[in-house]
Amino acid sequence: MSNVEDFLTAQEEEEIVLAIRQAERNTSGEIRVHLERTSHISHYNRAIEVFRLLKMFNTKQRNAVLIYVAVDDHKFVIYGDKGIDAVVPKDFWESTKNIIQKHFQKRNFKEGLIEGVLKAGEELKAHFPWNASDINELPNKVSKS
Repeated sequence: MSNVEDFLTAQEEEEIVLAIRQAERNTSGEIRVHLERTSHISHYNRAIEVFRLLKMFNTKQRNAVLIYVAVDDHKFVIYGDKGIDAVVPKDFWESTKNIIQKHFQKRNFKEGLIEGVLKAGEELKAHFPWNASDINELPNKVSKS
């Protein structure tokens, strides 16, 4: 079994999916978590590549957020599309990274991902509130490669 498969239990993945659903409940924004073993390019560039592979740039308001984790490399990136990036406070991505990193340093991976997802959801809700015409544009799941 790869480290990606060992990183989270099935129950922990389900808890993260529940957090994604909760975070998206009051916003048109979309959040995804993606895990892979390693990256042979910069982690930031790989996050952008994964963002494109998952078709996250196709959201109507360009308000998708990806939390990308390279498990063996002990690295993660939070990447937001241009719609959300244009409206969040200047320190939003850094403060969200710090929350996740604090948990990851204690090997509390599920907790870090859940807190990061919920923080992103609050910011999305503030700038992209849900309305009756909104649809869930992306699957709510932890993807892996």
